[in-house]
Amino acid sequence: MVAAVSHVKTPSLSSNHDKPAQPPASQPGLFSRMKSRIHNGRGHHNAGHGPIAGRKLSSHDFRIVRTLGTGTFARVCLVKPVNPCEEEKKEVYALKILRKTDVIKLKQVDHVRHERKILADVSGHPFITNLLCSFSDHDSLYMLLDYVPGGELFSYLRKMRRFDESTSKFYAAEIVLVLEYLHEQQGRVAYRDLKPENLLLDRNGHIKLVDFGFAKRLTNGEGNPIETYTLCGTPEYLAPEVIQNKGHTTAVDWWALGILLYEFLTGYPPFWHQNPLEIYKQIVEKPITFPAEPHISDNAKDLIRSFCTVDRSNRLGNISGGGQKVKEHPFFRGIRWDDLLCQRVRGPIVPPVRSASDTTCFEHYPEEAGKREPYTDDLAQKYDPCFADF
Repeated sequence: MVAAVSHVKTPSLSSNHDKPAQPPASQPGLFSRMKSRIHNGRGHHNAGHGPIAGRKLSSHDFRIVRTLGTGTFARVCLVKPVNPCEEEKKEVYALKILRKTDVIKLKQVDHVRHERKILADVSGHPFITNLLCSFSDHDSLYMLLDYVPGGELFSYLRKMRRFDESTSKFYAAEIVLVLEYLHEQQGRVAYRDLKPENLLLDRNGHIKLVDFGFAKRLTNGEGNPIETYTLCGTPEYLAPEVIQNKGHTTAVDWWALGILLYEFLTGYPPFWHQNPLEIYKQIVEKPITFPAEPHISDNAKDLIRSFCTVDRSNRLGNISGGGQKVKEHPFFRGIRWDDLLCQRVRGPIVPPVRSASDTTCFEHYPEEAGKREPYTDDLAQKYDPCFADF
């Protein structure tokens, strides 16, 4: 889903040896510059910038153009401001709408709260969807996000059948930068639902990671690392420790990146069955094998195996060195990491976007029927305090 929900293969669950280019000594590192920008007004309740994020908003401030994606308890719509100021006349946004009754019924209250908080904290990263602000009314919760017009990476993978190694390397590298940031710069945020449906492309072909509904910061009040036990994610991409309920950490995201890279290169994930229980069995019991065709380089195979190591204490990304160790793997030889993070090059897939409000890269979804369960006074009395941050 754009910025939150998507067309999915399987529904999500809940219960270079080359060193990267270094900035000149006189300049702060890029992460430091970005962190400063986030802390200067882009990482709180109103996380965005400009007039739209600087005032109290309601759903009446926007006109829905069309639905961009739907999920079990949320819908994302392309919206335009009503009575915009001159600066906003050409602006469009993605508005994620969550019905309170559905959030409560599906036991997603904590997930929704984590999503809003983490999105506000990470707003400003070039490869993460940008939360401008959040608000609520009696029935619904809203998150206003930048509109990303290029559509889901999944749709391009489906159309092209598979990506060549150069394209796969580019997008895997951008994901590495996101995971390194979430895990090491944002207090061990585990994303927990990495898949091509949750990667959008901007008009220059760079990724935007969306849908932080399962994201969780895995530290306690003292900042020490903790484990979590919730079964959540999408079956094909789940790490073994999630399935076995052993407690999991940010290491699950590196496993999922290995599965995703395999899918980029072959067109399908390594573990698949119509029955999710069979998928779980394969993940826990079967080693990853590679097809004779298409050809996959030895470096790519080694990287995938290093990510998809059942023993997470030996899993690349989770071992000493963290994300930097991943970036030094031979598969990423030739990647100029600072140039990539600064988006100094265009992506290998440039979406056919004609304007900032172009929606041709998104599938069509039926508009909301209007029928919904009432959010009663009893529910409001019990749950409105949980939604106070919106």
